[in-house]
Amino acid sequence: MVQAPPSLDAIHSVSRAFEPNVDMHFRLPDPEDELIPELDFQEQVEQAWQVCDRFDLQTNIWRGRILRAVRDREKRHGDGRGTGFLNWLKDREISKSQAYSMIELANSADTLLDGGYLEPEDVNQFSKRAFVETAQSAPEVQQMVSDAAHRGDRITRREVRQLSDDWTAMTSDLLPTEVKQKAADHTIPAKYLAPLVKEMQKLPESHQISIRDAVAETPDVDTLKQATSEARYLWRYLEAATNVQALNNPSLDLELALEEALRLGCLSSAADLVNHAAQLEQTVTKLYLTWKRLNALSERLYLDSGASTPHLRSLLSCLSPLSGDIIETALTGGGDRTIRLQMLTDTEAAMA
Repeated sequence: MVQAPPSLDAIHSVSRAFEPNVDMHFRLPDPEDELIPELDFQEQVEQAWQVCDRFDLQTNIWRGRILRAVRDREKRHGDGRGTGFLNWLKDREISKSQAYSMIELANSADTLLDGGYLEPEDVNQFSKRAFVETAQSAPEVQQMVSDAAHRGDRITRREVRQLSDDWTAMTSDLLPTEVKQKAADHTIPAKYLAPLVKEMQKLPESHQISIRDAVAETPDVDTLKQATSEARYLWRYLEAATNVQALNNPSLDLELALEEALRLGCLSSAADLVNHAAQLEQTVTKLYLTWKRLNALSERLYLDSGASTPHLRSLLSCLSPLSGDIIETALTGGGDRTIRLQMLTDTEAAMA
C-alpha cells in the first residue's frame, strides 16, 4: 500500500516546529583582530555558543520524540528484543546511548510542558543538562526554575542544582532546625546540606536520628562534612554487610561492631573492609564458575582433537595451568611472582 504524500499544511507545520527562534547566520568575532577588547570577544563567542546550544536542545527534543515513537512501535510490533530499533539507529549512525539521551530529553520536555511548568518558548533559556536536571527535580523546584526561565534568565545546570539544594535545605525533615536557620541566613552554604540529606535518606531511622542530633549539637560546616562522610560510610557498611555470606554468623552482632568502629573513629576502615569482603566473595564465585566452564571446554576440545591437530593440542597444553585443580598464573607487574590457587570440591575439602 502506497502512502499519500504529506500535505503542504503538514509540511509547513513541521517546518515551523523546527524553525529556530534565532538567526543561525551569526557572525563570529575575528580572533586575529587586536582592536576587539578581550571582554567583548568572549561575550560575542558566548552569545554564539548559546545560540548553538538552544538550537541543539530544540532539535534533540524533537529527535528524542521521534526515537521514542520508533522504540515504542518496535516494542509493540517487533521481535521483543528491540532488533528493529537498533537497526534503525545503526542506519542513521546513532549510538544507543545517544538515542536514550535524546529520549530522556524528550521525556523531560513532556514532564515540564504537560505539567504546566513551562511554556514552549521558554525552552530556549535552558542548556540540555539543565533541562533534564529540572525535570528530575521536585515540583516546587521545577516551578521556581520555570519562573526564572519565563523572566528570560539563562538556566544552566548549576542554577538548577543551587535551587534544588536550597529547597532541600529548607524542607527536609532529616535536618535539624538549627541547621535550617543557619542556611536561611546564609551562615551555612546550602550546598553542604543536600549531600547530607541524600546520604541520610539511605539509612535506617535510628542512624538518621543519631546523625541529626550530632549536627544539631554543633551546626557548622565541618560537622556537616563529617556527618555526610559518616552517613556515606554507614550506608556502605550496612549494605555490604548484608551481602557477605561469611558474616552470617550467630556469634556476630553487626550493630555492636559498628558502634565500636564509631567509638574508635575507624568507621571508614570497617566499611571498606566489609565492602572488599563482599567484592572478594563475588569474585571467588565468578572465578569458580569460570574455572568450571574452562574445564568443560578444554575437555570437549581434547576429545574432538587428536594427533592430526598438534596446534590445538599445544593450545590445550598451554592453558592446562588454568584448568587443573591448581590454578597457576604469573602476577601481572609482579616480576617473577606466581599465584597458585587450589580448587577443592566440598568432598575434597572435607577430606583435607
